[in-house]
Amino acid sequence: MKKDPLPERQVVCPACGGPSIYSQRNPFRPFCSERCKNNDLGAWASEDFRLPAEAPPDDALYGDPKLQ
Repeated sequence: MKKDPLPERQVVCPACGGPSIYSQRNPFRPFCSERCKNNDLGAWASEDFRLPAEAPPDDALYGDPKLQ
């Protein structure tokens, strides 16, 4: 008796929010398409994705806050 193959997992595309098949059959995973993958790469390259951060004052100690 042959086992049924595992069902393909479907996830949300991080770029467009549409459905995306998360399997080896989708070379753009977790994105749904090459377009979404390239848009995401372009956003990283142009520094559209950034973490908001303030630089600590020059006299602040760096490292573990518990040790300060």
